[in-house]
Amino acid sequence: MTVSSFPGGTSLSHLDIYDDPASDGIRGGSPHMHLVSTEAYLVVGGRGALQTIDSDGFREAVLESGSVVWFTPGTIHRAVNQGGLEVLVLMSNAGLPEAGDAVMTFPSEIVGDPAAYADAASLGEGDERAARAARRRDLAVSGFETLRDAVIDGDRTPLEEFYRQAGAIVRHRAAAWGRLVRERALAQAEQSLTLTDAVARGDVTHLHDARIHEAPTASGDRAFGMCGRIRAYDLTDQENPR
Repeated sequence: MTVSSFPGGTSLSHLDIYDDPASDGIRGGSPHMHLVSTEAYLVVGGRGALQTIDSDGFREAVLESGSVVWFTPGTIHRAVNQGGLEVLVLMSNAGLPEAGDAVMTFPSEIVGDPAAYADAASLGEGDERAARAARRRDLAVSGFETLRDAVIDGDRTPLEEFYRQAGAIVRHRAAAWGRLVRERALAQAEQSLTLTDAVARGDVTHLHDARIHEAPTASGDRAFGMCGRIRAYDLTDQENPR
């Protein structure tokens, strides 16, 4: 297990939201949701919007430089790029998204079929990755439109069915998620409690272990993420020369 003292057991990525038009003409990413993790956008450039479907229905939040929005598990979200939109993404439960804590809003017949879902979500290899990223985005937009239109009309049945199907897709891998939470986010919280108790006893010896950590400059090609081209920061604690 890699050790990171970055606050809260979170992960950090830089995201350039896709700027090519989807099947409905809107520029942006693939609508999806997380089942366990809370995600935050810190907008660092450009402008756009965040379209969401949650327990309150459909809404659209404005995104501009300086905006901070976050959304809890079960919030279906779609990032819309209206001009150079760049965000820093802060994700709770570092490691869970990579372990499958996300389901895209493909049409119901795909989400309900694990093999079809896996095929639609796959990016393949090499030069085909960009085309497949656009294709899966358009599929997710199609399903998103169905869910959005239904909740606007007051019908939550398709949304409830999507939640059920999403849970079924990830259930086989969710057993491993508890370990990730315990080893990262929970371990940090328990360490903070240990230090709190120590200070209350007058013990401040841990201050001698103070360190500054700096994430190395990201390099290499940006990955094709769900919302855009993404570059994750390596937040592993590095050995600092004395």
